[in-house]
Order: sequence, then C-alpha cells, then structure tokens
Amino acid sequence: MTLQQLMYAITTADEKSINKTAQRFYVSQPAISDAIKDLEDEIGITIFERSNRGVTTTAEGADFIVYARQVVAQYDLLKERYIDKEQKIRFGVSTQHYTFAVKSYIELISNYGTDKFDFSIYEGKTSDVINDVRTFRSEIGIIHIDEYNSNYLIKYLKANNLQYHKLFDCKVFAYLSSKHPLAKYKRVTEKDLEAYPCLTFTQGEGAPIYLSEEPVSMFAKRNIIRVNDRGTMLNLMTGVNGYTLCSGIICEELNGSRYTAIPYDSREKTSVIYITRDGSTLSELGEKYIEHLRSFAS
Repeated sequence: MTLQQLMYAITTADEKSINKTAQRFYVSQPAISDAIKDLEDEIGITIFERSNRGVTTTAEGADFIVYARQVVAQYDLLKERYIDKEQKIRFGVSTQHYTFAVKSYIELISNYGTDKFDFSIYEGKTSDVINDVRTFRSEIGIIHIDEYNSNYLIKYLKANNLQYHKLFDCKVFAYLSSKHPLAKYKRVTEKDLEAYPCLTFTQGEGAPIYLSEEPVSMFAKRNIIRVNDRGTMLNLMTGVNGYTLCSGIICEELNGSRYTAIPYDSREKTSVIYITRDGSTLSELGEKYIEHLRSFAS
C-alpha cells in the first residue's frame, strides 16, 4: 500500500470517475485502474463498484476512504513541516446554503490572500457538511439547529465523533422575491403564506426531516417544492412566487436586491452552529473565520 494509491482512491471517491482522476494526476486511465485494483487486492475489499456510468464507493470502501484521508492529511502535515515549508496551508469549510457563510469566507480570503493558502468552500446538503468535517475534507461545518431537530442532530453529530458550538441565535423570516404579493408586508403569518409554494433544499432520498436546513415545522405545509441549489431556489422565488423560511441574515451583495426577508409570525427560534471534529482545535484561519461569522450576530 502506497500513499500514491491512497491519493488515487481518495480522488476517485471524490470525482466518482477514474477518468477524471487520471486527468488530475496526468497519468493514463489504465494506470489508475491498475493501482486501485492492486490496492483492493492487497487489503481484501472492494473499494469501488465499476459501471459504464462511472464508479460508486462501496460501504467498505467508504470506511477505507475515511482512514485514507487521515493518513494523507498526516502526511501533508509532515511534508509541510519538514520538507516543503513553502507548501500552501489548506483550509476547507462546508456549509448549508448560507450567503453569510460565503461572505465570511470571501472576507477571510481578502485578508489572507491566496499566495500561502489553499482555500476550499463546499455548499451542500446537511449530511454532506457533516461528512466533510468527519472525513477531514473541511475543518469547519456550518449548519442550523432548532428545538425540533436538536435531539436528533446532537446524537447524529456525536455518532460521527463531532462537536458543535453555537454561533448565534436568530428568528425565523420568510425570504421571497421583492415582487412577491407579500413583499411589502411588515410581518407575514402562516395563513398569509399558505397560498404560495414553500421552497426547501433537498436532503437526498430517504433523509430524515431533522437534517433539513429550514425549520422542521414548515414540512407540515402542503405546497412544497424541493431544490438542490441556491440559484434554482432564487429563480423559483421569482418565477412562481415561492418562498422559504430562513434566518433572515441576507447578503444583498451576493444574492442581489431582488429579494427580501420579512419577519415570520412565529415563536420558533433557530440557531446557527459550527461543527468540528472531537478533540480538534481551530487553526488560525479557523478562528478568524469564526470571528467573521459572529459579526453577523450584531
């Protein structure tokens, strides 16, 4: 087993394609296939299922990739400290679909620059955020927690050897197009909204509602449209007068001025938290990023 084989396997798991892995490493596709096959033979498990549409990671393979990431991460730390002191320091963040998380990341990059740092930010499903932190892809994950999902979510985080820390509390707002019939309201109620489609970010097939990005109570609503990216959600707000429930912390410079957040008449409260691996300490970049995030609480 070699580090090169581990890096091939990790990249293939991320890209879901041996061909793309070959392109990343500038080697032939057969060379990647042979290296991974030799690795599978050596450790006695099948890491990937192959098909005409690409590769998928097996259950055993997924566990192996977690450990492989740790080995490669430790190697990178050793290499950075003793061999290549000019190597860029990596800092990854995974987040639910929060513009303030992206805005904070932009400010961090502006402060530090990219000469000495390798920045990565991933926006996706709650389970992806949790998995990215668990598998060392990201140092920090940003998600929401509320009274309805807290019991489930805390157990889920503990089961994945993760800890959580509160960033700030926030009230619930309805986020919709500035041309929406309710856009001029100073406050909206559930009855006001019931005639319009409710937009939510999909969490994947069979995912429990407790992993949703929005308050769990909204799933009692009948007119729900699920989307998987922020751009599509914004388009549906404009196209079908849809809305979503959110923290109300909006970065107009990123989303544009065509949308507005209106206080939702509800006693529900939600909190934004960040998650890290058990026993880990924040890097300098991590601490500075959290400072930027906390600035949105005021």
